[in-house]
Formats: sequence, C-alpha cells, structure tokens
Amino acid sequence: MAKYIFVTGGVTSSLGKGIIAASLAKLLQARGLRVTIQKFDPYINVDPGTLNPYEHGECYVTEDGAETDLDLGHYERFLNTPTSQANNVTTGRIYQTVITKEREGAYLGKTVQVIPHITDEIKRRILLLGNNGKYDIVITEIGGTVGDIESLPYIESVRQLQWELGSENCLVVHLTLIPYLKAAKELKTKPTQHSVRQLSEAGVHPDVIVCRTEEPMYNDLKKKIALFCNVTVDSVIEASDVPTIYEVPMEMMQERLDQICMQKLRIPVTKEPDLSKWREFLNKLKYPKSKITIGLIGKYVELQDAYKSILESFIHAGAVNECKVVVQNIHSEFLTKENIEEKLANLDGVLVAPGFGNRGIEGKISAVQYVRERGIPFFGICLGMQCAMIEFARDVLGMKDANTTEVNPGTTEPVIDLMEEQKKITAKGGTMRLGAYPCDIKSGTLAYKIYGKNHISERHRHRYEFNNAYLEEFENAGMIASGKNPETGLVEIVELKDHPFFIGSQFHPELKSTVENPHPLFVNFVKAARDYAEKRDASRTGTTDINVNQVTTPKRMAKQE
Repeated sequence: MAKYIFVTGGVTSSLGKGIIAASLAKLLQARGLRVTIQKFDPYINVDPGTLNPYEHGECYVTEDGAETDLDLGHYERFLNTPTSQANNVTTGRIYQTVITKEREGAYLGKTVQVIPHITDEIKRRILLLGNNGKYDIVITEIGGTVGDIESLPYIESVRQLQWELGSENCLVVHLTLIPYLKAAKELKTKPTQHSVRQLSEAGVHPDVIVCRTEEPMYNDLKKKIALFCNVTVDSVIEASDVPTIYEVPMEMMQERLDQICMQKLRIPVTKEPDLSKWREFLNKLKYPKSKITIGLIGKYVELQDAYKSILESFIHAGAVNECKVVVQNIHSEFLTKENIEEKLANLDGVLVAPGFGNRGIEGKISAVQYVRERGIPFFGICLGMQCAMIEFARDVLGMKDANTTEVNPGTTEPVIDLMEEQKKITAKGGTMRLGAYPCDIKSGTLAYKIYGKNHISERHRHRYEFNNAYLEEFENAGMIASGKNPETGLVEIVELKDHPFFIGSQFHPELKSTVENPHPLFVNFVKAARDYAEKRDASRTGTTDINVNQVTTPKRMAKQE
C-alpha cells in the first residue's frame, strides 16, 4: 500500500510548495523509494490550457498530452520521471466529472452535494496514483492558501483521508512564512500560528511545519512554533532563501525533512540518499568557467514564469557546459528595425520563444533576420520556428506576403497554416496537437549530430504548422527540414546550411529537460553561443582573423511566377 504526504500552504501564496514537494520527493527517491507527485489546483478551469500566461505562467504539457500546472515541470526536472494526466487535477475537472455522472443518473436520484460527492471524487483522484502499485509514496500538493474558500473541499478531503488511512500511512507538511520585521529586527511567528490554527479548525493537523524565512531561525523560535502549533521541535523545519531552487533538496536534507517524514510513516531508514549526480550538477552550476548572454525574444517577458521551462533548461545546459547563462529578456512587441542593432548586437545567442496571436510577431521576425544575416546562434521554438520560416520566405525567397494564417488569414503565401485536423475545431481547451509524437531525423544534419540518432520523441502544443507545399522551394534555398513526423510528414525540425547554429523546432524541447538529462538542443545551443562569444572576443582583441559577423547566407531569390 502506498503512503501519502500532503503539502499545504499558509499565510501567502508563492511560498514554494511545489519546490518543497519536489525536494522532499527527490530525497525520498534518492533513498531508493518509488515516489510521484501530484498537484490539485482549486480554480474552476478544467485545465490551464486556456489561461493567459500572465494569469498563471506557462502551461506545462505531459507525455500523454495533458495541459497542466507549471509545478509539474518542477516535479519532472527534480525526479527525472514523466508525469501524466493523473498528476494534475483542478476543481473544474472534479466538478465536470461529478456533474457528468449526475446527468448519467449515476447517483440514483440522490441530492448531489460537496460532501460526500465532491470530496469523494477528490479522494478518488488522490488515491488513483497510489492504487496502481508503482509507487511507495505519493506526494500531493494542495494549491492555494489555507483559509481560501475555494480550497476548503480539498482540505476536507485531506481530513477524511487522515482518518481513513491512519497516521502511519498519511501525514501533512504545512509550508508557512516567518516574516522578518526590519524595524523590530525580529522574526515573527504569529502568521504561522494563525495559519496552523485555520488548518486545525478545518480538522487537519500538520505533522511537519516548514518555515520559509529570509533570516536564520534560532532554536528558541522553533520551540515556540512547536509549542503553539502542537508539533515536536524536530518537526519545525527551516527553509531559508537560497540562490537557486536546486539547492533546496540539500537544504531539506540538512534539516532532516525526509528522515522525519519516513519516521512518522514508519518507513525504515536503511540507506543514505545518493545525490552524487545532483552535487556534481550544483558544483558546475556554482562555479562556471565562462559566461554568455542569450536574448530571449518573447511577448510575455514581464512574467518570468511564462517561460519557466525554457529558463530552467538554460540552467541545465549551462551546467553541462560549465557556463553561466545570463538570459536577457527582450519584448518582441517593442523590437523594431530601428532599435534591433542596439538590442541584439552584444548577444551571444538568440532564442525566439513560443507564443500565440499576432502581438509582437513582427519583432520576432526582425530578430530572426538580424541573427541569420550575422551568423549569431539562433534557436526557435514552436512559433519561434514558424517566424524563422516566414522571415526566410520574405527575405530570401522573395515572398513579400509570406505569413502565418494565424496572423493573416488572407495571406497569399501561407507558409504557416492551420493543421488540417484543426480546421473544424471550435472548442479551444485541450484541442491542440498535444503530447509526445515521434520524429525521424535525417542523417548528416545538425539535428542528427545533436541527437546522435534517427528516431526521437518530443512534446507538442500547437495548432499551426509549416505548409509542406513550400518545402521543396525552402530546401533548394538552404533551409533544410531535418526532422519530420513519420506518419504525417509534419516538419518538426528545420536548420539552415552554412550557418554556425540556426535551428528551429515545432515541438517544445524545454518540456523534457531535467537536471540529470539536460535537453541536447539546449546543450548544443549554449555550446554554440559560447563558441561564438569566444571567437567574437578573440576577433576584438586581434588574436584571430575570424570575423564572426560574416556568414554565408542564401541570396534573395526571385519568386517564380
């Protein structure tokens, strides 16, 4: 029988429940236990797929095509194991299931209520992962903050499970805030006391309290929290701010969070956690040998979480290359031909990010032209790849009206068009091309050199694709389709001949990059940017005759009438 750990949060949102849950899971996994994590979100959307990135950050996509909360990205990056549809559940999905069953007559005419029907469905979803025999421990993160009305059904479900499963099979870790008042020069425990009291009033008593703090906690403070919150002193865990989220597992190991949880769940502590790979990664991350600056061209750059997986992938790839990657956010909406030199000239590489809609797309296209013509390493993801194809069609093939039908449905040169199976779809949620699809890579290409194999699988989230009617013309001019879907012929990877590094992917490689397995596209992009920076610096100091701003690019071709 699997054992269950629930992670709740109090005082304020954004304390890092997902990171604490992932760190605890990593430590338990490193001790040889089979662990998975799931996230229960209290909002009524069925999934985050239709949410604006400004509202909720990025939408993470799993192997089986589920559009999920971005915390699932943390789970995968820490545990190096894929998640699925079952790992993320929203209130919308809970109610949708219950209402559908009621319409089908499954409740035999009974009055359908929050208790027991909604809470029973929540409990069924919580126990689902633990019932398949694959895991020893299931960690469930409860979204929101204790005291929120929308979170009450989840807290009630946890209360019921505490009673049904027993203390040896179920425990609650409560994450809270210990604020530091500069005027008083004191850490204050009162918000934590009130948070725990609210949780207790709902019938759930925390077994472990993890305290986020900017200042070190002294022992008497831990004793005070233990006394007023009715836990043992060793169950009060300090979670100080650290330079990177990847240090949190080490911090939690030092605080013995994993051991305390195992003891309370009656799991024998038989071995020390094996974190040798994790330590090696941290060592390279902390002590890089070089530094590069990558420009991230996007339309949601005001919110870091909108491109969370991309930023984390750069951290993973930077560590492999022992290189510090500084990401410079550049808003595509304000990028013009007049200021592009100022914005991009000193970059070592440019990544054009995914996105939807027409806002800022011309800025992305201008950025692609700039780096293509100057030999600056380029990486385009999803819409970023599509922008590269539009720019190539306009500025090399002479198709002045080239565009995507997403932006201009009436374009005479639809080099990017709506996928055939998407044309009859009207509902937006969960209807894109989602999840993992195979890709065949052409031998002898840059993509093949990067992956080292002909057959791969990558995750997708898009409606529009490259129009294969133009493929021959593109390839004759030097833009090669180096990766295709074997069943549909969908262009998955493109690359430019005679360019140091120019590659675009229709899929989202950032969704598969983890600490232990950094994605090869990011690893090689960072390496190319580092090589470019070294050659440019050598050129400036006069130690080489190489001019990195000269690159052989295809000449503009007159469009054949």
